[in-house]
Amino acid sequence: MNHVLTQSPTAPVAESAVSLPPLKVRRRKSSMKSRPTIGGMIGRVIVWLLVAFNLFLVVWMVMTSLRDTRDIARDPLGLPTQPHWENFATAWNTGGFGIAAINSVVATVVSSLLVVAIAAPAAYVLAKSTRRLSSTFTLMFVLGLGVPGQVLLVPIYVMLAKFQDISHLKMINSVQGLIVVMVGLGIPFTVFLLAGFFRSLPVEIEEAAAIDGSSGIRTFIQIVLPLARSGLVTAFMLAVISGWNETLFSLVMLTTAENRTLPIALLAFLDQSQFNGADWGGLFAGIVLVVTPVLALFIWLGRRIVEGMTVGISK
Repeated sequence: MNHVLTQSPTAPVAESAVSLPPLKVRRRKSSMKSRPTIGGMIGRVIVWLLVAFNLFLVVWMVMTSLRDTRDIARDPLGLPTQPHWENFATAWNTGGFGIAAINSVVATVVSSLLVVAIAAPAAYVLAKSTRRLSSTFTLMFVLGLGVPGQVLLVPIYVMLAKFQDISHLKMINSVQGLIVVMVGLGIPFTVFLLAGFFRSLPVEIEEAAAIDGSSGIRTFIQIVLPLARSGLVTAFMLAVISGWNETLFSLVMLTTAENRTLPIALLAFLDQSQFNGADWGGLFAGIVLVVTPVLALFIWLGRRIVEGMTVGISK
């Protein structure tokens, strides 16, 4: 009888059959990319020099605001021997910075809210639409970023003057007219920024909402806007910074003292100091009052603003 030798399923497998080849440990070779190049080192040095120069300007501005005019004229780079806190009171009262601060806050906050409220739906439609016209409209908003404000100054002023004559609404020499201008100037960049955020959102969430019977407006308000909260905050903060620093249109449109913003009040205080004698301590105190809110805002939310700009523009 022929006996057929069969291997049991549970029989041990030969060691040679399962032996693995010895692992070869590969040493990581040094790459030229990991080593700092001469150009990279020069770039880092230049960046740190610019950072040090900007920090020096901020510290020098604050120190000079606490000095007397004679001390500043004697040694512009010196330190205050005795702090003159009355410089801030002089800038606030004599320079009219109190009313100007209220006008700046109202114009900046209202215009920034309107910019985000108008640009968000437009950016969402442009980001989610598959029609050919959507890319054309997006290109038009991008082209609006390259138009300098000096070119738009005269047409906008004439348009607001004619609208004022027709509607009897005060647009020239008024804060509401400045708000309209700031909204129009801020919409192109805000649409361009928010469109990148809306493109980065997952489409599956909107499809699930549509399957559940949610309308487009409800999906945008209850689902899309909460998801794009970081982008909306970034767009609002950038609009605040731009509106707070707006000077050109404010200088042309606001002519009376009760309607001036902080940058215009600073320029008026400089002109007044030239006629009545230079008050460099009060002037630098006024500069500190103008710069401090934006600087504090950027220190608080600077990382979020930079990350938001990177995410939104790269999409």
